[in-house]
Order: sequence, then structure tokens, then C-alpha cells
Amino acid sequence: MYKAPSGEEFFIIDGHTHLWDGSPENQRNVHGAQFINCFYDYHKALSPADYLWPKPKFDHYSPETMYQDLFVDGYDDMAVLQPTYLTDFYKKGFNTTEQNSEMKARHPERFILNGAFDPRDGEAGLEYLEALASNYKIKGVKLYTAEWRGESKGYKLSDPWAQRYLEKCEKLGIKNIHVHKGPTILPLNRDAFDVADIDDAATSFPNLNFIVEHVGLPRLDDFCWIAVQEPNVYGGLAVAIPFIHSRPGYFARVISELLFWLGEDRLVYGSDYAIWHPRWIIEKFVAFELPDDVRKETGVNLTMQSKKKILGENLARLYGIDIEKQKALIANARPAKAVGG
Repeated sequence: MYKAPSGEEFFIIDGHTHLWDGSPENQRNVHGAQFINCFYDYHKALSPADYLWPKPKFDHYSPETMYQDLFVDGYDDMAVLQPTYLTDFYKKGFNTTEQNSEMKARHPERFILNGAFDPRDGEAGLEYLEALASNYKIKGVKLYTAEWRGESKGYKLSDPWAQRYLEKCEKLGIKNIHVHKGPTILPLNRDAFDVADIDDAATSFPNLNFIVEHVGLPRLDDFCWIAVQEPNVYGGLAVAIPFIHSRPGYFARVISELLFWLGEDRLVYGSDYAIWHPRWIIEKFVAFELPDDVRKETGVNLTMQSKKKILGENLARLYGIDIEKQKALIANARPAKAVGG
């Protein structure tokens, strides 16, 4: 739990975390190096100086480091493990469901494990999705529509095979569809992350929740105009929220637009660990207030209630987490070294 200086307490669910291996030993080709280097550039550009990592640690950190950063030094109570396979770039994959499942097994009370699918895998991929649902009881998937696969450099959720996979998700009870729709990462193509296909998918599958990670940046307007008419579309704040440090004015404009169009019930927090450390993000977000001119223009405010919903309550609702029961589970399972996390 995070306790603000005002005394307000926040149950934190970090909606966007990874346990990745971008080390040179795991890189399959130059594209693997380009990808992790681009992540590191974001890390350096938007992190406070006290939270910068040396490159070797950033490339491949340990499960123990992840736990320490999220739950001991950081304020996360729970975290969603989001896979990013990238098997064309990395020999063992960058961050697979199977690799993430080891963290879930170590700390079941702390982690929500998500799976993934790629519609270009055809029937075999549908079988794999069924296996993920059976083996790990996943309630969500993370999709990377710009991921390269052989000669293909991306896909759309409106593609016929993607529609079949979404149908399968609905049948399997996988309701939360997290989709990377944000800044590009070298060498991927920005246009393959375009938000336009969210519109068709959300309309076609009203029983699924589409969490648009990174709120479509740099296409914020496009995302907001889609989300306002699709009640099952949510905004994931990973990548957007770190601007609270380096560009607070820009962050004020982004969050005010999101509150205006989507409201406080459809925004979810994510640190994008290990690009950024959750501790400073949470501290700055809880303390943040919208400037008067922004509030006057949009008619919205970022209240303590809004912050509680964004930092944990909204994701708890999407994933069926009873916060009070979860607090008890965490308290009973917490190792001695985690006191204060």
C-alpha cells in the first residue's frame, strides 16, 4: 500500500510489467539490439537521475531485482506480467508467458499472469492459446500488432484470423485484451501500431475489454475519439505517465484529455517496468494536480478518488480482484524483507 503524506492509502495494481531478457547472448540479430537499445533510450530520457540503470542491468535483470523494485522499494501491491515474445529478434523470446509464469509461481498473491497470441500462427496458435488458458488460467492477453514474423511486419485486429482469435478469447473467458498502441520501438513500424483497428474490434466484441496500452501516443486524439464511443475500451497509462517528471505540462494535457473523453473509470496505471521504476511514478502521480488553466478548459479534475481508481481499483474490477481479500493474502505471504513495500 502507498500512503500519501495526506494520509490517503492506495492499493496499487501495476498493469504493465515485464521480466525480459534483452541481453546480447539472447539477441538473434541486430534487430534484438535495436529493440532493447530503443527501450534504454526511453529509460534515460524520462527517468529521474536517481533511477537510471547501467545498460547491462537494464538488458537482463533478475527475478529478485524485479520483486525488490516493484514490491519492496516500490509501492506496487500487485502487478500484471505482460509478455512480448519477439521470437524473430530473440533466441528464447524477449519475455514469454512461460518465462513470466516463474514469477507468478514464486509470488502468486502478487502477480497476474497474461498470455499472448499472434493471428499469423493460424490453427497452431489457436491451440497454443487454449493451452495457455488451460495451464495458467489467464484472464488477459497482450498483443503486439507491429511484431515482425518472417516477411510480415505486423497485423490488424480487423484481419480475419485476428477475429478468430478474439472469438476464441471470448469462448475461453479471456476478457482483457491489452494492445500495444503507442510509440514505435526500433526497428518496428509506427504505422503497424495505429489505433484505428481498435474501433472495429471493440464494436465486434462488446464482451471483451480492450486496454489500449500507451493510450495511442502519439495518436492521442484518434484514440480518444474511438474510446468515447466504445464503452469497452480503456486507456493504459504506461509511457504516458512517466512524462509527469520530465514534461509535467505535457502530461497534464494528456491526462486531462483522457479524463474528459473516457472518465476516471476507464484509465489504468502501468509503470512499464523495467523501463521505469514504479516508486517515483506513484509518488509524483499522487502528488500531481492539474493546472488551473487546464481544469478550466476541460472541466475535469484529477481527484484523490480518480487517482485511487486509476492506480488500482479499475484493474481490480477488470480482473475480478477483491482488494480487501488480496490485502490479507499479501500480508500473510509477504517475506520479512518486504516490510515497507
